[in-house]
This record gives sequence, structure tokens and C-alpha cells, in this order.
Amino acid sequence: MCFLIRLLLVAGGLAGVFAVTLAGGLRQGLLALLGIGFGAVLQGARFGFTTGWRDYIERRDPQGLWAQMLLLVLAAAFTLPLIASHPGELVGAVAPLTISLVLGAFLFGAAMQLADGCGSGTLYKAGGGAPISFAVLPTFAIGSFLGASHQPAWIGLGGLPPVDLLRYGWPVALGITVVGCGLVSWFAARGAKKHRAANPSANSSTVAGPGWSRRWWIGALLLAALYALHLVVAGQPWGIVYGIGLWGAKLVAALGWSPVGDAFWGVDPHAVRLAEPVLADVTSVTNFGLIYGALAASRWNGPADFRAPTAKRLIAGAVAGLVMGYSARMAFGCNVGAFLGGIASASMHGWVWFALAFAGSMVGVRLRQRVSA
Repeated sequence: MCFLIRLLLVAGGLAGVFAVTLAGGLRQGLLALLGIGFGAVLQGARFGFTTGWRDYIERRDPQGLWAQMLLLVLAAAFTLPLIASHPGELVGAVAPLTISLVLGAFLFGAAMQLADGCGSGTLYKAGGGAPISFAVLPTFAIGSFLGASHQPAWIGLGGLPPVDLLRYGWPVALGITVVGCGLVSWFAARGAKKHRAANPSANSSTVAGPGWSRRWWIGALLLAALYALHLVVAGQPWGIVYGIGLWGAKLVAALGWSPVGDAFWGVDPHAVRLAEPVLADVTSVTNFGLIYGALAASRWNGPADFRAPTAKRLIAGAVAGLVMGYSARMAFGCNVGAFLGGIASASMHGWVWFALAFAGSMVGVRLRQRVSA
């Protein structure tokens, strides 16, 4: 029975990739396949950006943060030389240092803890069947649609222009990235050591066993490889939020809303994306694949088992999803588009996003504890 289920899951994935290829071309089919890979790795390794941060904030377990820093270094090492040697053909995720970035990243960090997942986390947990994600994803789409519509006004509040470290050459940019990730890892290790010293009785539970550690590192290695392949195929870094916002825009357009005159959706290239079939959008195709990959990974060894959340958790998740979607557009992306994509592209906005989102997560973890109580 298990063999049959696995066979059907593989056949379903291949059929989906073939259908996307017929509808959107070879590139879109490859992106759908990469999306399946992203979802399978995220679900299989349970590689959660939100979880890694929460583990450190609550228990000073640094493994999630360490694995994320490894992912950033590997992704940068794979892609920075490619971006530098193929200007115009390959582009990085570079954004300005605006007021909206600061505000949006902080709000996103707080909301993702209440939602129990960031953009990628919401998608892969929805694919895995987590009930909370079905409350988060629709409001995330609406929030992202509204946030994109208001994004030009937020950017208009001012800030600093983009700081692209690639202008100094990719070796320098990569070196700065490695040093930055090393410092974060060192501070995380130092905090964990102090916590163990202050709480001797918690030593056995603060850092989990070898199996937990192994999944983090395997996830980081595989995600970095998939990230590099995505850049080569798509010509741009892996993203999540734009596709979800496009789904929200298409939904409200189907209900009678007109994008004419909208500061974001009414101008190219977004107006074109809104008019085209959804399978023509790079981010949407990858997102669809991610959901299926997570579904396949969660069912690989049999049916998934989830505990039903309380009504309070569902309502909090839905509100958090709305805030996440909106604030992600203020901050030029989520943990994938702004944090991973920004830092791996040697853009300083990725580090600013990380600092503010982590600060927001410290608030969000406390709010989550109250909601879960």
C-alpha cells in the first residue's frame, strides 16, 4: 500500500510538471519541478525559518539559526559569481533601505510567529495539511494584494538608496556575507552557552539530539542547491510573496475590481502578470510546485496527523496572515525573498530585514504564548 501511494505521488508530480510545461513552456515546467523540490525539502527536513528563530528565542537552541546561516553562505557562494558574470541576464534581490522596510520587517517578524510560519512555511504546511495554514493562506493573499497596491506610497516615505555589495566585486561581497553569517552564528552560540550556564537543569532539552541537527543541515544544503538552480532557470532569486499577492489580485479582479489607476497592479509588468494566465508567473508556478512537494513529502510514509487548533488560534492565524501579507510588500519580501534572497544577493536590505524581523519575532513569540495559553 505504501509503495502504491508513493508511486501515485511521483506520478502526480510528473503529470503536473508535464501539464505546466504544455501550458507555459519548458522554463515554467522546470520551475514547477524545482518548486516540488523546495516543498519536499522544507517538509521533509521540517526546515522552518519561523521555527528556527522561535527555538532560539524561547530555548536558546541555535541549530536553526546556524543552519540558516549555512544556507545563506552556500546560496551566496553559488549565485554571486553567476550574477556578477551575467549582468542583466541574472538579477539579484536588491532593494532600498526605506522606512517601509524597517516597519514592514518588524511587523512581519511578529506576525509570522502568530501564524506559525512565514511565506514558505505557510505554503509547505498547507501542502502538508496543517489546519492553521488554511486559515493563514487566504488572508495572506489578500494582505499581499493590498500591501502591493500601497507599496509605492510606503516607499514614498523615504529612505536610503539600495546598497549592493556586488559593486565591490563578488569575492568581497561573498567575504562580507560569510563574516556576517559567522558573527550571527557566534552570537547565537554565545547566547546558548550563557543559557546553559544559567540553567543547568535545562541542558538536555536546550539543544536537541543528533537527528534534529542532521535534518537542519541536510535541509540547508539541499535548499542552497535548489536556490542556485532556480536563479539559473528563472533569471531571478527564489521568491514567495509576489505569487501569493497575484492570487489575491486575480481573485478580487474576478469579483469586479479593476486595476486601472492602481499604483502597483495598474502598471507594467504587474498589469501584464495580472492579465496573463497564472501559470505564466514565475513565482506562482514555483509556489504551486512547493505545495505539492510538501504534500508528497508529508504523505510519503502514510497519512499525516495534525492536532486541530483552537478557534482562538485560527482567528489569530487569520489576522496574522493579513498582517504578514501586507507587511511583506512593505519590506520587499518575506524570509525567502528579502532575508535569503537579499543576503544571498549581497544587498544590505537583507541584513536590515533580518535584524528588524528578528526583533519583531521576539514580540511575536510572546504574543503566541498568550494566544496558545
